[in-house]
Amino acid sequence: MWARTGRESAVPLGEDMGEPVPERSATEGRSAVLPGSDAALGQALSPGVLTPDLPSSPESPAATTQAVAAKAAFENFPVALRMLPRTYRRHLMAVYVFARTADDIGDQAPVAERLQLLAELEADVRALYSGGQPALAAVTGLIRTVAECEIPMQPFIDLIRANQQDQVVKRYETFEDLAGYCRLSANPVGRIVLYVFGSFSADRAKQSDSICTGLQLAEHWQDVAEDFRAGRIYLPLADIAAHGCSERDLEAPHATPQVRELMTFEVRRARSLIDAGAPLIGTLRGAARAAVAGYVAGGRAALAAIQTADYDVLAVTPRPGKARTVMELATAFVRGR
Repeated sequence: MWARTGRESAVPLGEDMGEPVPERSATEGRSAVLPGSDAALGQALSPGVLTPDLPSSPESPAATTQAVAAKAAFENFPVALRMLPRTYRRHLMAVYVFARTADDIGDQAPVAERLQLLAELEADVRALYSGGQPALAAVTGLIRTVAECEIPMQPFIDLIRANQQDQVVKRYETFEDLAGYCRLSANPVGRIVLYVFGSFSADRAKQSDSICTGLQLAEHWQDVAEDFRAGRIYLPLADIAAHGCSERDLEAPHATPQVRELMTFEVRRARSLIDAGAPLIGTLRGAARAAVAGYVAGGRAALAAIQTADYDVLAVTPRPGKARTVMELATAFVRGR
């Protein structure tokens, strides 16, 4: 979810956040209750100011890590809701900093250095899991999170693999090809989140994968023009052709009727994936339920923004407003889907 973006059972929502006892099953813990007003929920939606306790290092000083963490405010969905207990927020921000660091290396580092930097990031992750001492702040920040939440190594490696793939793959022939990329770039984050809340199971992971693939698609559909300028097309080429379009249509200042039809199709596909996984919310309680509802809400609000823009993703980059996200969060939380 947080990679390749252009971009709670212990405490009821809205109450004072204390140190929680992590949720370990769908039935354990206290159920969250919604705040008394949308305004209260809107305040809770704001990303937390808390950032993980990350030591500085020559390669990645603490100031740089703080700057990476600050990007959470610009995601479609709340990375770490203010309503969440402090420990959960620390863990989620630590994971976000790692995912965003990998993404920034893959998108913003000098092109000739990206693969080497990603390889160094992977070496640091492997050092963490082998009992060594990682050097990069984005990885040292995971030490407590990995230990306390018992997160396996593979999801972090997969996020790096996605950014390595971005260096060599610029087009996806079919949707199945693109979904394979999402299994590396987005789905691992959802699985990590389940571990953070002590709620991981095979069934929940499957639902989370559906949500996260839908979220990744929503981000791609928002950023069609930006990605094209960067030399990447995530719209499946088979879908482009099936709707009577070509790559040249993506250079235009406005979407043609054919491109709008293509985007209508792709938005429906992304929404169906999010909706298929959304019953995951109903299996969770407290903070876990609130967090996942927030992710689902962000995806639905992003897709609604594209629809509001009449599917013209070339003229603008559609972004959802907070009010729409608040509404979607409240609805998803209450309905449990």
